Amino acid sequence: MSAVTSKNEWRTRLTTARRALSAEVRAAEAAALAAAAAEWAARVHGPVAAYVPVGAEPGSPALLDALRAAGRRVLLPIVVGAAALDWAEYAGPESLTPARYGLLEPNGPRLGPAAVAEVAGLLVPALAVDRSGVRLGRGAGHYDRSLPLVRVGVPVLAVVRDEELVDRLPAEPHDIRMTGALTPDGGLVEFPERV
Repeated sequence: MSAVTSKNEWRTRLTTARRALSAEVRAAEAAALAAAAAEWAARVHGPVAAYVPVGAEPGSPALLDALRAAGRRVLLPIVVGAAALDWAEYAGPESLTPARYGLLEPNGPRLGPAAVAEVAGLLVPALAVDRSGVRLGRGAGHYDRSLPLVRVGVPVLAVVRDEELVDRLPAEPHDIRMTGALTPDGGLVEFPERV
């Protein structure tokens, strides 16, 4: 797609492509992402934040279990209206309950939006990310309001399919840049620091 393609056009194209994937491809990519997440977690020292993939999003709850098996405390987001995301600890599949928007959220004590400032790494859902770190989300702004709370220098990785790591996406001034991506085939892809 061209550099002038709008975010909504990107979203339509990417969600259509995700829905067209077979269950076998999704399962293979989810297993590869769980393995890549475990390798990444071995490099991170401290708690991490992630999310529960839903629908056609890449990954599966096995990714969360891989993070825990690597010895990491895992925080998951809780959507609270138009505010920054709240967070709670993931304590295994039994700790997830259905929530708004078809999401699964942890049912443990809420830790507040500032809990994300304590993580040593963050895995973020994305429809795509470009090589300069511009992330394309679904457009609700939940992460736009939460990412500014993350400490400077903490790795913030967009979790995408390999085809969703692109050369250029439309950017806006409020966009917080990702430091890298986690993909099924490429594993951890770190982006060059911008000066």
